[in-house]
Amino acid sequence: MKYNYEYYKKSADYILGKVDYVPKLAIVLGSSLGELAREIVHPIEIDYADIPNFLMSTVDSHAGKLILGELCGKKVVCMSGRFHYYEGYDFEQLTIPIRVFKLLGVQSTILTNAAGAINTSFRAGDIMIINDHIKLMGASPLRGPNIEEFGPRFFDIGNMYTKDLITIAKEASEYTDLKVHEGVYMFWGGPQFESHAEIRAMRLLGADAVGMSTVPEVLTAAHCGMPLLALSLLTNMAAGILKQPVSSEEVGETAALVSERFVRYLKEIVERM
Repeated sequence: MKYNYEYYKKSADYILGKVDYVPKLAIVLGSSLGELAREIVHPIEIDYADIPNFLMSTVDSHAGKLILGELCGKKVVCMSGRFHYYEGYDFEQLTIPIRVFKLLGVQSTILTNAAGAINTSFRAGDIMIINDHIKLMGASPLRGPNIEEFGPRFFDIGNMYTKDLITIAKEASEYTDLKVHEGVYMFWGGPQFESHAEIRAMRLLGADAVGMSTVPEVLTAAHCGMPLLALSLLTNMAAGILKQPVSSEEVGETAALVSERFVRYLKEIVERM
């Protein structure tokens, strides 16, 4: 597959043809976090399958829809469901959503995910504002020929988690009863959960939470020069910390319990952006 500027522009042109405005904020909703989509006013829904050159979400808890509309007075584009390496996609394919956002005219992006807590001072149901990440496996999503229209061949990622947006998220946390932390996210390919020894190694490396998404999108946003905020809903303690095994059911149950409060917290952040 030849990924060039025109490849991504075809997706963006199709989406922009459905609205008469330019969305300024993109929001990606991770596993079991689709409730925010219900808050979008005047929604226009587009199935991923209908967007040229887009990907398909294969995870049951992901709606697989792009939703355009208004949230807290801002024009937004929202992905209800995202794409993962474990679904069989190459890392290079995972650049598609962020690059399409860039061509839509999006000025900043909020990513959300469900993650396992490695830091033993965290608890299931807490939120972690991501301030850095560790990625030790797999290729870079920017591997291959560089597309100069998006960014330079070599680029710095020291501010990939935008400090001003982290400050906004921390200020907004004063208006929620959720416990909000700041920490380091570790990318794991999945779909299997981590071994107990792997979690111990991740803690030694400085990771506070682990998940199977987000980092490819973050690196793509950094290449595009796009400001970005990333939030993890800590749906479980990582493997080996508690005696029970980790399960996808636990992830869904925790997300359901805090969903309403998490949506209110996200809206508070959007209000302040």
